[in-house]
Amino acid sequence: MKTNLTSQITLRNVSPKYYRPENAFEKSVLTRLEKIPTDIYASIEEGTQHVALEIAQTIRNKQKEGRFCVMALPGGNSPRNLYAELVRMHQKEGLSFSNVIVFNMYEYYPLNADAVNSNLNSLKEMFLDRVDIDKQNIFSPKGTIAQTDIYESCRLYEQRIESFGGIDIALLGIGRVGNIAFNEPGSRINSTTRLILLDNDSRNEATKIFGKIENTPISSITMGVSTILAAKKIYLLAWGEEKSAMVQRCVEGEMNDSIPASYLQSHNNAHVVLDLSAANDLTRIRRPWLVTSCDWDDKLIRSAIVWLCQLTGKPILKLTNRDYNENGLSELLAKFGSAYNVNIKIFNDLQHTITGWPGGKPNADDTYRPERAKPYPKRIIVFSPHPDDDVISMGGTIRRLVEQKHEVHLAYETSGNIAVGDEEVIRFLHFINGFNQLFNNSADKVITDKYAEIRKFLDKKKDGDIDTRDILTFKGLIRRGEARTACTYNKIPLSRVHFLDLPFYETGRIEKNPIGEADVKIVLELLQALKPQEIFIAGDLADPHGTHKVCTNAVLAAIDLEKEAKAEWLKDCRIWMYRGAWAEWEIENIEMAVPLSPEELRAKRNSILKHQSQMESAPFLGNDERLFWQRSEDRNRNTAAIYDQLGLASYEAMEAFVQYMPL
Repeated sequence: MKTNLTSQITLRNVSPKYYRPENAFEKSVLTRLEKIPTDIYASIEEGTQHVALEIAQTIRNKQKEGRFCVMALPGGNSPRNLYAELVRMHQKEGLSFSNVIVFNMYEYYPLNADAVNSNLNSLKEMFLDRVDIDKQNIFSPKGTIAQTDIYESCRLYEQRIESFGGIDIALLGIGRVGNIAFNEPGSRINSTTRLILLDNDSRNEATKIFGKIENTPISSITMGVSTILAAKKIYLLAWGEEKSAMVQRCVEGEMNDSIPASYLQSHNNAHVVLDLSAANDLTRIRRPWLVTSCDWDDKLIRSAIVWLCQLTGKPILKLTNRDYNENGLSELLAKFGSAYNVNIKIFNDLQHTITGWPGGKPNADDTYRPERAKPYPKRIIVFSPHPDDDVISMGGTIRRLVEQKHEVHLAYETSGNIAVGDEEVIRFLHFINGFNQLFNNSADKVITDKYAEIRKFLDKKKDGDIDTRDILTFKGLIRRGEARTACTYNKIPLSRVHFLDLPFYETGRIEKNPIGEADVKIVLELLQALKPQEIFIAGDLADPHGTHKVCTNAVLAAIDLEKEAKAEWLKDCRIWMYRGAWAEWEIENIEMAVPLSPEELRAKRNSILKHQSQMESAPFLGNDERLFWQRSEDRNRNTAAIYDQLGLASYEAMEAFVQYMPL
């Protein structure tokens, strides 16, 4: 069973010539804008295997010499797959870590005495407790020491690193603000191990560990930039599209303190390792025509023309031969003969993405339409990771599908219970208890006792406490009720509303379990029962809490099993990916754009507002202060504005989709 198919999603087929050059000359041409040696791999697995082999070789060489191998290691998601591969090599190939010294790269401060959420504990769970490293060879800053001892503790930490001859290998991820370890923007290149205040972005990222921002430490004791740069070998690992913009600034931008990761440009043995998604914004991947001759396919041509329009401020049909020649696109003139021929092609391509019939228009020529005319009506499943992602992401399209008489099913993959505040529980408890008093004379002992029990727990609840199963169930019921209300508003019969409650989510914490067979089985059974002709799934894989990615992996794994089983229904099914409140598809990648009128946009807002618990009190609004309905409207209006600027039809708003082709 393949449970990580989202890692193989690429919005266009990137030619291997751009990331796997055949010789040193081609590589030097392709990478001439890159200031740090960078390797790009087709998948996370391929990239981590490459780094793991190099690290294993270094460890074995040191063992032969009778010397320690000193490593500086971070926590977080970036090295998780690498640690798993090193553990596999230890268990299956006999790789020993008995000569390895580990320095924890950072620790949160202050931490409680139990330090359950420490970065060191995370390292132990992922890696250190699963190999044969001597526990006496593991060193870490302490997040529990007194403030008066911090300076001396940091000095001794630096001294201990030096006593082992310095760091041989430093592993790094890159943070959302370009930080390495917790060296935030503004960190100096000569900084050493020290206490540093965390900015809002880093604290919001850490809420995955600590539950909510109020529980997250305000600072960290981190290795300094100079400590890291003193390492003999540095690997910076980055996976996924959410890292791509910052990777580009680190690798191709100027070296400055606003992007501390850019300091790696000054190191003579630093190495950046990426998958294709994280490399998406590098020039050789995103705009290869600026560094080499191209293998031109339709997607790359469209990308180039949209870029040229935005660069020149012109609509597509006003681009000239001169615009092409002056901006590195003369190859397209040679290929098509004139700017006019290219312009018409791309104008028509983009025009054909626009449709008011997202389920296909019956009895119409569908040659140039995104979706097929037949069968009609279609049986459609919209998979929603949380009980509001459907209306946030494609609420207008859902209403359009219902109005056009398709059989629309909503499948809510998780309960969304941890996103409900305690005050919502108390509000509903008051209602239930009051109802019981008014109409049942308080005779229902179950209600009375449960009310007292839950109120007692909530009154004594402390930061970091996990809700009881009853409370989590109650919160899930609140989300279900809101989802049903939104579905009723959108005229979807409740018999077509499915609450899957995938088990991976039900931990009561932000940190979830890995996807398992039980999750995939639930999705598979729904697909087999409904045999849909059209499926919509979440393609917003950069959501800050990661649930979208896991949910989409569950759907794709189920689809893959049906593909292997040669299921007949799958041959007549198309799969579309939407994006949510966090990002939108780039215009060059959009394959279906559904226009919304002002009235339809207002109706979409109303359906989002049915999810009352997720308005201002939702815990995962991230760094964007806008509410979800505001983000959604702005995003939809912006997509329509770009189509308008390119010289296509002008609409109030648009929802955009990309087709997923089962691998």
